Amino acid sequence: MLAQLAIVTDSTAYLPQDAVDRHRISVVPLSVVVGDEVLTDGMEITPKDVAEALRAKQRLTTSRPNPETFAAAYRAAAEAGATGVVSIHISAELSGTGEAARLAAAEVGIPVRVVDSRLVGMALGYPVLAAVEARDAGLDLDEVAAAAERRAAVTRGFFYVDTLEHLRRGGRIGTARALLGSALAVKPLLHLDGGRIEPLEKVRTASRAIARLEEIAVEQAGEQAVDITVHHLAAADRAEPLAERLRERVPGLRELYVGEVGAVIGAHVGPGLLAVVVSPVSS
Repeated sequence: MLAQLAIVTDSTAYLPQDAVDRHRISVVPLSVVVGDEVLTDGMEITPKDVAEALRAKQRLTTSRPNPETFAAAYRAAAEAGATGVVSIHISAELSGTGEAARLAAAEVGIPVRVVDSRLVGMALGYPVLAAVEARDAGLDLDEVAAAAERRAAVTRGFFYVDTLEHLRRGGRIGTARALLGSALAVKPLLHLDGGRIEPLEKVRTASRAIARLEEIAVEQAGEQAVDITVHHLAAADRAEPLAERLRERVPGLRELYVGEVGAVIGAHVGPGLLAVVVSPVSS
């Protein structure tokens, strides 16, 4: 009989709910703090709430789950019959979530492999789905973790923001801080590099930035088999047309998903975010 492995991630993966349910993925939520109120990502605060709060210039911060929350998730998996857990999380450069998971892993009675995806959003979600596929194929604990790491290593995320101000306030801007002096004159394109948010290109207008984001995604996909996600925050009018153009232009496209980012990431990027995740699919 094959060992039963549990797959755990956090709420910044923004996986479609039907995938979470179908694949029995446990999602541990992060929190958004609005004033003195701590609200659970995806449950007590929505992307619309975050967009409205940011437009109203309310102060928003985010917080990781505490280790006991992870320990509870791991114990629940063990009680349900799991013999091990693969726990895959947001980049450690952006959040202490993975560290909380590691602290919890030492406190439970079954083996836990914690994977730092060095990614966020569906760039994190695709490694989670790779782990699911490996688990369902009967691979062991270390092999399932390795499958997640391999998918993470080839997955890329590119994004446009209307302003760098929200990233600056949240301390997530990295070397893109160098763009702040000219932020009024440019529309920045950013990417995830080494787990950090880094500048990619400077473009003069929003329309040119979005067109360039499309070109980068097409170039990154090439002819290979890929899954693509288009993320946005309060910008469905930009996201849907971009997704349709990518559907027409990427010959190796396997699946395309359009989804709004949740409250935690939304708090750091602000309304108007448009992102593209390109994740090659191994044959």
